[in-house]
Amino acid sequence: MQSSNLQRIRAVTAFVKAIRVERTGGPDVLHLADIEKPTPKAGEALVKITAIGINYIDIYIRTGMYPSPLPYTPGGEGAGVIEEVGENDFDLKIGDRVAYMGSGSGSYAEYNCVAVDKLVSIPHDLDNRIACAAMLQGVTAQYLSHSTYPIQRGDTVVVHAAAGGVGNLLVQLAKARGATVVATASTPEKRSLAVAAGADAATDYDGFVEKVKELTGGEGAACVYDSVGMTTFDDSLRALAPRGYMVLYGAASGAVPPISPQALAAAGSLFLTRPTAVHFTRTRAELLARAHDIFEHIAKKSLDVRVGATYPLADAARAHTDLAARATTGKLILLP
Repeated sequence: MQSSNLQRIRAVTAFVKAIRVERTGGPDVLHLADIEKPTPKAGEALVKITAIGINYIDIYIRTGMYPSPLPYTPGGEGAGVIEEVGENDFDLKIGDRVAYMGSGSGSYAEYNCVAVDKLVSIPHDLDNRIACAAMLQGVTAQYLSHSTYPIQRGDTVVVHAAAGGVGNLLVQLAKARGATVVATASTPEKRSLAVAAGADAATDYDGFVEKVKELTGGEGAACVYDSVGMTTFDDSLRALAPRGYMVLYGAASGAVPPISPQALAAAGSLFLTRPTAVHFTRTRAELLARAHDIFEHIAKKSLDVRVGATYPLADAARAHTDLAARATTGKLILLP
């Protein structure tokens, strides 16, 4: 009897598609596999995924820069529909469309169990793909411009990688707050996108310090938002005004070497910070406030969230290759 029951349980076990990583390395370690359909525990909801956000942190974890237990399914961002809930007491229900960020892992799949305090309701008139694209990168642009360094009207700020997912949104939010924006990007096409987003000037990475000095009468920028890292860091410091803010929020070109605090004093009593989303969404209330602010900007058409490319789930490796090569603009989305 026991053997018969076990066979029956196995017969009804549901399997779903997911990307699995069994060892750290290049994009080739991402492979499509069948896994058991997850079951939500208390405090979780099972989300049927319709859009999956691809982010640089996924690459950092895949390569081992940020250690993660193996094997795992990548991805901490997605959007979809709640299909099942564990033992929960929260404000969403089965059938609701939701988006999320910061789930840790599991999003590169057809289904993912997500902590309910990470879920944000998607407005009825907002497409799931746009909602997904607006989560991590939109919330990041929001806290960078409103909290990490609260941009003031009249400030001059530098936005590196301004055609990328965060950079493009950050340009728009900085302009909305009254800043003069100097954008950097690697190609004329990308610089045109930055100008279309509202940048007052767009330059390559070799010329931004001079452009900032020109626009500010030699004073320098109030803040540099730098997601590139190693190759731009020194020039970013040179571009700042005394008491300026160096906001290093990524490392697309590699990690920045250690810096002496004395160097910050010598460069003009500068402030250096390395913000991450987890510290700016510490409570559900803070997450909802930032996400809803972004959704409101989208609804009012004061923020254009660009989906640069979509890929089938099975093509996750190609998506990572494109993102790492900085060959893309806007947000990259996987579709189950």
